Amino acid sequence: MKLTEFNNKPFQKKDGSRASLFKEERSFLLPLPPKPFELATWRVATVQFNYHICVDFQNYSVPYEYIKQKVDVRLTKNVIEVFFGGNRVTSHPRLYGRAGQYSTIEAHMPPDHQKYVTWNAERFASWSEKIGENTAVVVRFFLNAHKVEQQGYKSCMALLKLADKYSVERLEAACAKTLSYTVRPSLKNVQAILKSGQDKLLDNKPVPETPPEASRYGFTRGAEYYKRRDN
Repeated sequence: MKLTEFNNKPFQKKDGSRASLFKEERSFLLPLPPKPFELATWRVATVQFNYHICVDFQNYSVPYEYIKQKVDVRLTKNVIEVFFGGNRVTSHPRLYGRAGQYSTIEAHMPPDHQKYVTWNAERFASWSEKIGENTAVVVRFFLNAHKVEQQGYKSCMALLKLADKYSVERLEAACAKTLSYTVRPSLKNVQAILKSGQDKLLDNKPVPETPPEASRYGFTRGAEYYKRRDN
């Protein structure tokens, strides 16, 4: 073959040939990479308060210590890598399809989020439904109020503890009272009602859909309203 003939052809100005040099250098060659080279693009992103960055409308977690920091993001077809100060801090399989998806690594969560990993939305919903429809509405609101579902777990867990402290009956009444005057219930609302005893005014009485003191503001809602929206 011409290639073999060319490689064995002696050099004109020094001893040896290309073939003889290759025998000497062969032991120093490195193996080929296990994966083919991938083209990559770079972006700069800011780690949000929910310890995620948003890249191409998809969300990827970063260790919570980097919240508010700017990071460099390397994107390939299959992977995204996050760098801070030249060091890689995490990587994720790249997300495609529906915008707004989340890739969250448990170790990136703050400690107060990690302790809720054994819980999930289904478990909180099941627990709340056993107490009553108004409690279930409040729990669903907590779960849907955050971009990252786990961020609502803390409020749900605190609500659960209120049932232990005051009783499930009073918690259900307090949630009903809260929903009678706001479409955005909060844990503080429920806690204040229980602490002041306002929930006891609802004992053995139906929760009004439009209490006189709130109806004039035009934002009164109850559990029935939320139930209709879910259907």
